Amino acid sequence: MRIPFTLFLSLILLSNYQTFAQQTRIGVQASASDSQLVYAARLIRQAAASKQLMATETTALKEAAGEELVVKLVADPALATGIAKEKGLKAVDDLGWQCYSIRVQTNAQQKILYVLAGEPTGCMYGGLDVAEAILTGALDRLRDSDNKPYLERRGIKFNIPLDLRTPSYTDPSDAAQQNIPNVWDLSFWATYLDEMALHRYNVLSLWSLHPFPSMVKVPEFPDVALDDVWRTREKFDDSYSHTGVGFVRPPLLQNVEVVKKITIDEKIIFWKRVMQMAAERGIEVYVFTWNIFTYGAEGKHSIANRQTSDTTIAYFRAAVRELVLTYPLLAGIGITAGENMDGKLKGEYANERWLWYTYGEGIRDALKRAPGRQFRLIHRFHQTSLSSVKEAFRDYPGPFDLSLKYAIAHMYSITDPPFVQDAMPLLSQKTKSWLTVRNDDIYSFRWANNGFARAFIKAIPDTSKITGYYMGPDGYNWGRDYLTKGTEHPLILQKQWYSFMLWGRLSYNPDLPDSVFFDALQTRFPAVPVNDLYKPWSAASMIFPWITRYVWGDIDLKWFPEANISHPTHKGFYTVADYIEREPMPGSRIRNIYLWAQYQHRGKEDSLLSPLAVADTLASLAATALSGLHALPARKPGSFLELDQTLGDIEAFAHIGNYYAAKMQAACSLALFDQYGRKKDRRKAVALLEKAREHWKLYAGVYSALYKPALYNRVGFVDIPALILKVEADITIAKSWKRGTIHYQQKSTTEKPFRD
Repeated sequence: MRIPFTLFLSLILLSNYQTFAQQTRIGVQASASDSQLVYAARLIRQAAASKQLMATETTALKEAAGEELVVKLVADPALATGIAKEKGLKAVDDLGWQCYSIRVQTNAQQKILYVLAGEPTGCMYGGLDVAEAILTGALDRLRDSDNKPYLERRGIKFNIPLDLRTPSYTDPSDAAQQNIPNVWDLSFWATYLDEMALHRYNVLSLWSLHPFPSMVKVPEFPDVALDDVWRTREKFDDSYSHTGVGFVRPPLLQNVEVVKKITIDEKIIFWKRVMQMAAERGIEVYVFTWNIFTYGAEGKHSIANRQTSDTTIAYFRAAVRELVLTYPLLAGIGITAGENMDGKLKGEYANERWLWYTYGEGIRDALKRAPGRQFRLIHRFHQTSLSSVKEAFRDYPGPFDLSLKYAIAHMYSITDPPFVQDAMPLLSQKTKSWLTVRNDDIYSFRWANNGFARAFIKAIPDTSKITGYYMGPDGYNWGRDYLTKGTEHPLILQKQWYSFMLWGRLSYNPDLPDSVFFDALQTRFPAVPVNDLYKPWSAASMIFPWITRYVWGDIDLKWFPEANISHPTHKGFYTVADYIEREPMPGSRIRNIYLWAQYQHRGKEDSLLSPLAVADTLASLAATALSGLHALPARKPGSFLELDQTLGDIEAFAHIGNYYAAKMQAACSLALFDQYGRKKDRRKAVALLEKAREHWKLYAGVYSALYKPALYNRVGFVDIPALILKVEADITIAKSWKRGTIHYQQKSTTEKPFRD
């Protein structure tokens, strides 16, 4: 169970790390009443209160004689420089956006912590460092430091289920449907934005097929705006399109529940407040769309879902204009030349011309009424070409970026995915790109591996050409957690707090020492030695990256490692025969099993990693995880305490790791039998698959104790225990295998993410 941050502060009293006596007084002084400084000061004060320390807060810098610790938050470049000089402190290194310096000054009676920055966001981050040090007992270890962002923009990709009538890409799933009421709850967003800020995320991107009817009023098309929030009572299934088409079927509209009574004017007030809360935490908000979709608007005012409809073009242009004008704090819009556009059209209705006439001209119309406003347009480098993008948007009056899929759908694979390398020469200081970092690997479990995250971030090529990234799934919803059994539904950001801390903090500073994370982990679980927990957890967390390197399916439809499946229209459950033919991930330097078997017969040396080595690695990681669990408290059956849940996740990772290891070994033996006919190889394959079955049973037992079956929009309905029938079918396949069954043809398994 993950608890809200404010409650967490009070529970930290259990920590063994108590630096100051209970009577210590802390003074928090801010150089201005800016909302981000006020936010940072509040968190410092709350952290102090959780340690039973007396704290005062002012919005003026002054000499403080009565406090043993004084924190001075300064967000003005001239003032920061002047204070450093006046107090004899080391000069401030950088006063740019999000930069800050911490300076520590002590005397016999008092310690003063200066957070010196040139603007509010950097000062807020420095203040969060101080609050964290109080919570984790690390105040005595705070030293002078200069801090600047490694990646300027660090974001969350949130497919937002606004309404039955204005769906997101993820809506035909249990998680999205369950989260519709949450996205219309201000307390949800307050907690969500708190979690983002604590981990140094500063971009919230909201992705929708067609958000306008749920967010704006368009004067020229008054009937489009939607009152109230609808959700269907009908059950979704896995028959829905994977391109966003046909998401609002008539039966869904015939069995509706109103989850919130709210007018469009109240909706606008709501989203303005969300964006204000984001700004107070240094977070930019973006809206992303796929095209062309007219959900909620089609049929009104002759609006049609047709690229050649001039009325539809006029509507989109006006709707975009109103979105920009209605929300002054909206930082930008992201667009896609797909999934429902006709790339064969030429002339004025061609994809990029259509996008310019609607989004480009709509934004330009709005900016004419708001001179001086900076508004970023992000054009996804997906189903389009750079030349046509540049030609269509040459007159865009503001920051214009591209966006690339970095690891296609699988960030938990290798640390240096190769898919953007060909695009990097096309980028420049003027034409930068965002990275879409997709996590369609891990929906259920908590993940923790500092080294993988650090290496992944450091491997991002030429960060001078990268605007930032947004991380998130298409096959799941990062709202509240409804997979876990029990009555608690924390945010996914709360449940998987350690991984979000890793990715957010390391993408701000990839050289941040492990001690920062271990202090947080120890504070979270004070009764468990941090190294005893981290060792098995980090080993277990590498199981999915290793299996995904071999059983590679580039998009989320093709591979879901929690269940060894793809969508039923692809492979469904991956059999032992499928493993023989799989092409490993590009860049993984792993040999395909069928070709490996040929190398074995010919006695040839191979420069690539053998599949058996991958299987050995999986088995070793699982063994480390399981042996490490023996040194930890036993998981309490039926408990939903966070420690018990975490221990269960580690165990689940380990069991499916053993399953994957045995299955890969079996596939290798079966490939040898297929090519050379030695019956002992087939017998070995059968024995290994019987072993794999036992590992799956252990995995299913742990999984079903913690989690529920669920419908996902990209891979369909997933019931881990029920998949035992598929697991057992592998044994039958191996027993009846005939030599020469495999007719292998090497093929590419990765989509080309862009065209030049």
